[in-house]
Amino acid sequence: MPNIASVLKDEITRLCKKEIRSQIEPIKSASSNYRRDIAELKRRIAELERQNGHLRKNIPEATSEPTEEDRPLRFVAKGLVSLRKRIGLSIEDFAKLLDVSPQSIYNWQAGKTVPRRAQLEKLASIRSIGKREAQSILEVGK
Repeated sequence: MPNIASVLKDEITRLCKKEIRSQIEPIKSASSNYRRDIAELKRRIAELERQNGHLRKNIPEATSEPTEEDRPLRFVAKGLVSLRKRIGLSIEDFAKLLDVSPQSIYNWQAGKTVPRRAQLEKLASIRSIGKREAQSILEVGK
């Protein structure tokens, strides 16, 4: 005659396995569906990337000229010093010409700071003027 404890234990184990199977089965099928969907999405991405590569090869490069705003403005501290000396202005007068503080000019020349875009544009416009024109602009500004 079997021990009642072992029979009870076997029955509980059987019922637990049955319950676990019923809980896990939907999760397994959902996981399988998700893996299938992910694989399909990966295939679609690969196909779209191939199409994108073909389209990029077939599209000619844009040959439009960069606009004035798109053009990068370079700043070199030595260039600022040589520009100021070429025009023959002191730091104070050069600052007045650019409408900035003399401390800003000093920091730019020392390479401690870099002028903002608007100030770089002013510097670019001043590059083409001479000593007399710079003096006349300063006299008008007084």
